[in-house]
Amino acid sequence: MSQDNFAIRYQPSCDMPAIQARARMYSQIRQFFAEREVLEVETPILSQAGVTDVHLASIQAQRHMGGRKHLHYLQTSPEFAMKRLLASGSGAIYQICKVFRDDEHGRKHNSEFTMLEWYRPHFSLKALMLEVTDLLNLTLGQRFGQVRPTILSYKHAFMDRLELNPLQASLKQLKECCIRVGLDLDLGDDRLGYIDLLFSHIVEPSLGFDCPVFLTDFPPEMASLAKVKLDEDGEEVAARFELYIEGLELANAYDELSDAHILRQRFEADNREREKLALTVMPVDEYLLAALAAMPECAGIALGIDRLLMVATKKMKLEQVLTFPADIS
Repeated sequence: MSQDNFAIRYQPSCDMPAIQARARMYSQIRQFFAEREVLEVETPILSQAGVTDVHLASIQAQRHMGGRKHLHYLQTSPEFAMKRLLASGSGAIYQICKVFRDDEHGRKHNSEFTMLEWYRPHFSLKALMLEVTDLLNLTLGQRFGQVRPTILSYKHAFMDRLELNPLQASLKQLKECCIRVGLDLDLGDDRLGYIDLLFSHIVEPSLGFDCPVFLTDFPPEMASLAKVKLDEDGEEVAARFELYIEGLELANAYDELSDAHILRQRFEADNREREKLALTVMPVDEYLLAALAAMPECAGIALGIDRLLMVATKKMKLEQVLTFPADIS
């Protein structure tokens, strides 16, 4: 790259009002949790264990400890460490931190981004939704006035847009639906892949335009670190929700699983799938599994601050609220 190009690109990708808006939002968030006596905490960014989720890629880092080289991972979320604090008696906690996901770049993505994550012992998901609504009214009130989110199940969002129940649909029905809406991709026998394809291209872009949407009751295969329950129709679903505003996913919440045996099985299943896909098999976080027996029942949520800023400032691209995104950092 020429010297002239370097001169052009030393400036931030966002403007000064966006930088000032971020500072105000951090102040609002900290005041919000201080008033609710939720403790701000800080945990390490590097860990010897990484996330096993097949759809997330951890960034690796090498460091020396006692003169020996160790392969560690930049956190995709502070979840594991924060749950160890919960198990140690911290009570309600939150954190504003940097998280990292490899090869995630685009209009809504950057491989380094800022996350607000918090955990509420003895909260239900409905209680957590009420708290999220209060936070939205604080941070987005200047743009929207009073925010009143609606609750919609994953199943009914699919049925509204595609007339298809994703919890019951066969592989054949999912493939036929994809062809009908112009998504003629061959994903083999990956039933969940077809569901995700339909969701990301048809369902998700329609969510949260009249008002914010809490999307609930995901397919049980998408439980991740959430509990599984029965919905009103007796169908098995993941006890979690996501928040959408103007087609943009802002947050992901779980009724947190505290059964170490079940979670180990999920981690091991993830790694088997990783092996099949020729992805890196990730070390399991034994500290987290050891802590779960002492962790209180709780609801937890991760909210993307950069995306929240996009909504608050009416920006269309993530780089418009970041100082230096990955391509110029």
